[in-house]
Amino acid sequence: MKDPIAKPLLLAALLLAALPGAAQAQAQSPSWPGAKPITLIVPYSAGGSVDFNARLVATRLGERLKQSVVIENVTGAGGAIGVGKAVNAAPDGYTLVAGPDSAIAIGRLINPAAFKFDPLKDLAPVGMLNTAPLVLVARPGLPVKDFADFVKLAKASPGKYNYATSGVGTVLQLAMELLKERTGIFVTHVPYRGGAQIATDVIGNQVDLAMLVSTSAIPHVSGNRLKPLGVTSARRLDALPQVPAFGEMAGLKGFEMVSWTGIFAPANTPAPIVSRLNQELNAVLNDPEVRAKLQEQGAVPGSGSPEQLGQFVKAEYARNQKIVQAANIKE
Repeated sequence: MKDPIAKPLLLAALLLAALPGAAQAQAQSPSWPGAKPITLIVPYSAGGSVDFNARLVATRLGERLKQSVVIENVTGAGGAIGVGKAVNAAPDGYTLVAGPDSAIAIGRLINPAAFKFDPLKDLAPVGMLNTAPLVLVARPGLPVKDFADFVKLAKASPGKYNYATSGVGTVLQLAMELLKERTGIFVTHVPYRGGAQIATDVIGNQVDLAMLVSTSAIPHVSGNRLKPLGVTSARRLDALPQVPAFGEMAGLKGFEMVSWTGIFAPANTPAPIVSRLNQELNAVLNDPEVRAKLQEQGAVPGSGSPEQLGQFVKAEYARNQKIVQAANIKE
């Protein structure tokens, strides 16, 4: 006689065995994105380079996801308020943030009261949006022809010369402070509120040097209005082939610092959503038209996996922490 309980038990066992696979399939094919629009927070005001690049990518990302990707400018506290809003958002794939270097890998080191979140724990890396090299430029009347000349000049008169950046705790300041440490020179930091006036003042010989993002520097260098002393990327810029990279100079081997912006989601956003976002972001950044528009802004289109961005941010944070401590940089 057949056991009447055996068949139901067998069916139950088969169903239980199938559950992990079913759950995995469901996780790999979530209903996201649904009818709800995706918000991409830009922690700065509209009109800047971070905003421009984020809007460019948001439009194309929305087309690929067949869902609106809406830019929300949330300003204040050097990016802390905007990034903080993303940190506190639901980890459901509907809130992202265009996180720049200063807000992700510097701000908490110099102003922990404002940057109460931990970028290494409270954000899920999605992918790199873009990087941009920096260019050190000198005023027209400064009697130097290259960076080696300036080092000699600065060592002969410690504290006499100054340099401008767009603010305290920016990657621009950290790059110059690292150059100071590596070369043993002392020049005074002149922080501006934003970068619009800096080039004008350097061209007018009111400030000796400025560390500028390549976007801002290239037009003035190409127009012979500013003297270029070096670029902070690993190799020379295609737009400025005559300007050496600092890493190829004596005593500065391996020197490299760039401005960058990554796309991040709140921590604990489901891995399949992060993976899909990364896949679509990389596809957008590989589009020839998008690449051309980013490059027109002096930016290098990003690439890579979420894991690679995560490792990059950790390395940036660790290096920046050493620079901030050595130079005693405070907000």
